Amino acid sequence: MSSNNYKTEKGMGIKGRRTVAYVVLVLVSFLCLFWFYVLFINATRSHGELTKGFTPLPSTHILENWKSMMQGNLPVWNGMLNSFVIAALSTVLSVYFSTMTAYAIHAYNFKLKKFMFTFILMIMMIPTQVTALGFLQVIGKLNLDNSFIPLIVPAIASPATFFYIKQYMESSLPLSLVEAARIDGSGEFKTFNTIVFPLMKPAIAVQLIFGFVTSWNNYFIPALVLHDDKKKTLPILIAQLRSADWLKFDMGQVYMMIAFSIFPVILVYLILSKHIVQGVALGSVKG
Repeated sequence: MSSNNYKTEKGMGIKGRRTVAYVVLVLVSFLCLFWFYVLFINATRSHGELTKGFTPLPSTHILENWKSMMQGNLPVWNGMLNSFVIAALSTVLSVYFSTMTAYAIHAYNFKLKKFMFTFILMIMMIPTQVTALGFLQVIGKLNLDNSFIPLIVPAIASPATFFYIKQYMESSLPLSLVEAARIDGSGEFKTFNTIVFPLMKPAIAVQLIFGFVTSWNNYFIPALVLHDDKKKTLPILIAQLRSADWLKFDMGQVYMMIAFSIFPVILVYLILSKHIVQGVALGSVKG
């Protein structure tokens, strides 16, 4: 009887913890998604309705706000294309070369290996604002002002991405696999591209999402580098729209542009999230 009671109590304890976990997850999910709901609801309301306060029900001014956004003075489609080009290229280059750097430090033994790892992490501690002035002076001397190049090429060096993938390699990339590939005659570059890189899919998918969102929402550096309206990104255009003269200011148009700018981020997440799920499932099977 005692063993049966123990099993019953243990089962009830597991169910209780599971219930609490589900309740917490539901609350956290609600808090995360509620603000998206508010954004999309406000995108359907007019400026006059928005000044009266929040309402949970959508309005009928979504087409009006859309036409106002598209027929305005700001090149919205150019901003969307510019943001996508910069975010996509900088993210892909950053993740690929950060993975290569992490692989080099993980798989090779060389002098100053520990120093290089520490040095990269030290760079991660330096805020972007501290180096902004020197960065602008350099791109000015190289005649790269008002160009996408300063926003894409420097993104290759991403200490945060390197650190995350390096930690993932510690638990998911056995060096015996690399040694076996070398014995079979595989070159180092081929080993990295055909064996190491595919094994890093879950970590790469996470960093692609984070890198894309970070680059997509980046305002500070693009605002300093880009001056032509046709080359500006969506965050800069949204800031210009919000700082418009109060006689021309339209809050519904602002919410519509913000909602418009979020869709590519959601699309990228939906495309890459399956790789994260597959990686978690694979890890649980291995465990």
